[in-house]
Amino acid sequence: MTVTLGDPVVEELRRILGHDHVLTGKADRLNRTRVPAPFPVHRWAERMPDLIVMPGSTGEVAEVLRLAHAHRIPVVPRDGGTGLTDGAVPLRGGIVVDVKRLNQIKEIDLDNRTCTVGTGINALKLNEVLSRHGLLYPDDPASYPCSLVGGRIGTSGWSLIGSRYGHTRDLVLSFDHVLPTGRVIHVGDGIGRKITKSSSGYQLKHLFMGHQGTLGIATEATLKLFPKPEAEFSPFWAFDDYDSAYRTVGQLARAGVATFAGAVLFDEWKVAYLRRDDEAYIPQPASVKALVCAALYGYEDEVRAGGSRLMRIARSMGARYLGDEISQGDWAARHDRYATPLHGRTRSGQVVPMSWHCEDASINYTNLPAVRLAWHEIADRLRRASDVFDDWGMFAYTNGATGADYLTEIDIGIWEQRLDDAAWAAWVSAKRDLAAVALAHGGSISACHGSCREGEVDLVPEELGGGFDVMLAIKRALDPHNIMNPGKYLLDRAYPDQDGSP
Repeated sequence: MTVTLGDPVVEELRRILGHDHVLTGKADRLNRTRVPAPFPVHRWAERMPDLIVMPGSTGEVAEVLRLAHAHRIPVVPRDGGTGLTDGAVPLRGGIVVDVKRLNQIKEIDLDNRTCTVGTGINALKLNEVLSRHGLLYPDDPASYPCSLVGGRIGTSGWSLIGSRYGHTRDLVLSFDHVLPTGRVIHVGDGIGRKITKSSSGYQLKHLFMGHQGTLGIATEATLKLFPKPEAEFSPFWAFDDYDSAYRTVGQLARAGVATFAGAVLFDEWKVAYLRRDDEAYIPQPASVKALVCAALYGYEDEVRAGGSRLMRIARSMGARYLGDEISQGDWAARHDRYATPLHGRTRSGQVVPMSWHCEDASINYTNLPAVRLAWHEIADRLRRASDVFDDWGMFAYTNGATGADYLTEIDIGIWEQRLDDAAWAAWVSAKRDLAAVALAHGGSISACHGSCREGEVDLVPEELGGGFDVMLAIKRALDPHNIMNPGKYLLDRAYPDQDGSP
């Protein structure tokens, strides 16, 4: 699509949305091109949309998609733009649909403990309102201050306190969804939008979560609410070695504490990076090689009892409690790294500006040590291949209350200003290798961000097996012209009679 003034498509979009909500300026398009993950800045021009639209209702989104479908124009939804797998990055120009005007709170149902909102709302702002009613929407990603509900649906997001309250897929009861053809459907259990369980037909809600904008756009969602917790407790413990910390986090996760919201294990590479270069980190002595943190949420009496149990377990494993001030401060800073300026080191120790990328997977507890070693070997090879990369360490975070599997993440710093085609190719190859390790150990390529980026996406068919063929059939059936976020998740394979372009 090439946009020119007077273009009939542009004029029709302006008729639908109003002149001010159709943006064609270069700055507007650049600002909605990239995401926080490392980006091939030397190829930025290849990722530019032709125009931006900002609809204000489900009906306007539907009209935009009907027009795009009729003219076979690529469409990419954009919510908070905080994703780390390029889901919101347009690969083939076209229209970016920015949903930030869909930010209204439509209803707060105090009796049924639900709220209905536009998907352009931010959870931080939503919880400021819910707090007045003693309620909480507990979807708590690292990007909490800036991510939007629609993006959480599109990525099937992961929550830092998901072991207590569930993740996005558990917290979103239902939503309105605009299909690629412009048809509006409602997905979720029951006809009344607020039902948590139904056995009537296919469970379509999960189909339209985690699709990274390839199956349409969610516009309005009904969310599950909880009482605002009276108390929280977030103890941090230090260890002299990784193995002791690993055994401890397993014991904590399996302790059966009802208020347990999650536990995270930081390895020695992560602790070394935090000590060296992370301004938000409260430094610990050089003898500290690993850290474990747990979080508990609930009523004061039950948090106190659960906290006492976890403290006893940790002490029995040789842990050193870091104290209330450090524990509360570090947990309170859990969202800060989306806003903290980042830097890393070259192999010679030179401090340089770097952007952060986290490669995440779901790994069973018993496989964490082996995956950790294999991933750091890959990071070491990457650093030796190019001086634009830095290993920022690894952590593992419980996915659920039983501690069976963990969001496992290795963080890599990338000196974007020095990226070239050779360095980018090395990065893509490393991502493919990291994903292969996850699959070799019975895991999933991604627990949180998705896996539609260069490198790891190549292994999605291997992970899904015959399920990938079902994905292709669904994509072809719902998006016959391949307009929604084309080029993602290898879904162009659904169109063997086309060249992959809309």
